[in-house]
Amino acid sequence: MPSIDPALVLAWQTAHCIARNAPAPVPDRGGWRVDTHSDKETKRWLFARPCDGLREIAEEITAPLHYLKLAGTAEELRSALPPRWEIQPANYFMIATAAATGPRPLPPGYTLELHRAGAVVRACILAPTGELAASGNAAQTADAFVYDRIETAADHRRKGLGLSVMAALSAAKQSAATPQLLVATDEGRSLYARLGWTVLGPFAAAVIPTVE
Repeated sequence: MPSIDPALVLAWQTAHCIARNAPAPVPDRGGWRVDTHSDKETKRWLFARPCDGLREIAEEITAPLHYLKLAGTAEELRSALPPRWEIQPANYFMIATAAATGPRPLPPGYTLELHRAGAVVRACILAPTGELAASGNAAQTADAFVYDRIETAADHRRKGLGLSVMAALSAAKQSAATPQLLVATDEGRSLYARLGWTVLGPFAAAVIPTVE
């Protein structure tokens, strides 16, 4: 599979940071660094392909909660890292290659809410009980429309709610020409494929595990 265009990788990361209210990525040794400083992640580095800068950072970092991400295979990332780094479950970099399907009907009693704050849109589907059944975020820049944290609660799965969230977010796009991007888990990949998304390539991640 050909390598992913670095411009798309940066466009995804930039919009992803907006979606999560994180600092913008900055260039760092052939990749981009995000100084997250959250409870779950101190910093992350993202690389469009393996390079000396990736290997250099991997040698320097010894503390947990630092992530290295690569638009490539787990094997490529593993070969660049010292043994202390732990490869994370597989993800996939995807792009929308079909037109949006339009609004999707919800099961009886479920309601959809859409909230916009600047460049970020959040879709929430509430169950008949009022609890949050499914949700997701999207963020738009001049270069990408990125989907993030598309989640369905365990008690509400297999009802098409994830597809409804995606359709609602897609309808909020302000430019039809902007590429639609996301990084999917292995499980989520099939959901997005049904909406006309295509895998551009694997997306690998590694972290130094926290010692219990």
